[in-house]
Amino acid sequence: MKLASLKVNNRDGKLVVISRDLSVMQVVTDIAPTLQAALDDWQRVAPLLKQVYQTLNDNPEHGQAFDPGNVAAPLPRAYQWLDGSAYLSHVERVRKARGAELPHKLYEDPLMYQGCSDTMLGARDPITQADDGWGIDFEAEVAIITDDVPMGVTVESAASYINLVMLINDISLRNLIPCELAKGFGFVHGKPASACSPVAVTPEELGSYWQDSKVHLPMRVNWNGQLFGQANAGIDMQFNFAELIHHAAKSRCLTAGTIIGSGTVSNHDLTVGCSCIVEKRVLEIIESGAAYTEYMSFGDTVEIDMIDGNGQSVFGAIKQQVIQA
Repeated sequence: MKLASLKVNNRDGKLVVISRDLSVMQVVTDIAPTLQAALDDWQRVAPLLKQVYQTLNDNPEHGQAFDPGNVAAPLPRAYQWLDGSAYLSHVERVRKARGAELPHKLYEDPLMYQGCSDTMLGARDPITQADDGWGIDFEAEVAIITDDVPMGVTVESAASYINLVMLINDISLRNLIPCELAKGFGFVHGKPASACSPVAVTPEELGSYWQDSKVHLPMRVNWNGQLFGQANAGIDMQFNFAELIHHAAKSRCLTAGTIIGSGTVSNHDLTVGCSCIVEKRVLEIIESGAAYTEYMSFGDTVEIDMIDGNGQSVFGAIKQQVIQA
């Protein structure tokens, strides 16, 4: 099942079901007005939405044309956005460029921060910033949207609380982050609103690509129309989404609609490229002693997508341009 939120004159959008091939949609506000409302009553609502989805796929002529430019993020505002760093090849490279070793504890206990979620950008919304000297970077990630999760949930049962999967561009302002981290209290300015894929899908929709609470597909990233990376999201993910949920719920319950990100997708295989600019820069530092790839400038574009074995986009593409506020 594939779901999206149509842009309307409110902050939470209008829930629509999207066909498997992303060609048509059907408004389902008679079942649930918004995706958050559906998540709040998921056990009852999900089967009803699935019936609409099956009918839409069987009779696409009854649907309306789907335009990814007309949708907001699946959850235009979320109760909680927690981002992990599950691909340790990324963390290892960043630390190696600084001459620091990766603490062994990070192989056992995930990194995670809590970001702003009062605004989640749609897949075609621009990256709007005041200064492109702030080090504007994209970060291509997979994310899940949870059901209500009890505090202390075990890894073994955590996967059952994954309702939806989507892609995220976790935008970072790299030149603002060091000063914030030096204060010892985390991100604020360096992590503006993130963007989401047009569509969120149920794990069962991914079929064999969803194994061990991971998406086993390449994350294709194009920067200014040129292929930048295609790391496989199912490879080298140290902590799967069940483990990330377990970590996030150690001391708190998670409300339905909580978004948890994987962190920047990264593989040990350097030939697949990168999913963010900073990783390319640290590889340059490791190799030559200096970084020469610049961060994004006003007018730059980034496209993030996942294509299945049939050449079909699974979530729809995130396509954004950097513009000046």
